[in-house]
Amino acid sequence: MNRILIVEDIPEARTLLEGTVRLAFPECWYDSYGNIQESLQAVSVHRYDLAMLDIQLPDGSGLDVLKQIMRLHPETICVMTTILADDDTIIEALVTGAQGYLLKEQPQEMQVRQLTQLRDGIPALSPQIARRILQHFQRQNPDRTATHNLTPREVEVLTHIARGLRIHEVATRLALSENTIASYVKTIYRKLNISTRAEAAIRGKQFGLI
Repeated sequence: MNRILIVEDIPEARTLLEGTVRLAFPECWYDSYGNIQESLQAVSVHRYDLAMLDIQLPDGSGLDVLKQIMRLHPETICVMTTILADDDTIIEALVTGAQGYLLKEQPQEMQVRQLTQLRDGIPALSPQIARRILQHFQRQNPDRTATHNLTPREVEVLTHIARGLRIHEVATRLALSENTIASYVKTIYRKLNISTRAEAAIRGKQFGLI
């Protein structure tokens, strides 16, 4: 990992992350920012080997930085570093392209070990997050032979939603109004008996859409 991006708004936490990446990758260069605007500007100029992204930031969500990195530099390894551990956020981050999810409460030495394992292709997941992912999919118990009664347009909308796009982004992609896309999403959720974006992502994978 030669060049690393750190996005964290709390100064103490940012300093700790900087120390963590120096321990994990002593030869690395890193850029460190505390907001979305500066981070997006950096991503537009530089290609990073690794990005460590907080989710709750003063001017938006680190998931937006993740999406921009995936658009511009999909080869960048992205790891979320956050206190958020709800299923929807975890699944959305992973579906969008994150290859790791570390909780800030985790000891630094464990974070260092998990980051160094990235070089061997091992995802950087806090143990609590790995358990949550397993439990989530066990609860879902998807039927891989399941079919759906969605129209071709609804399948198209579900495909985009399952890949992590927001309603306004789907509207732009399909040249439709946001109200129209929102209506499609409600219909899709009703037909599939789901209620969250995370479930939409799971169904999208189940149906082979992503």
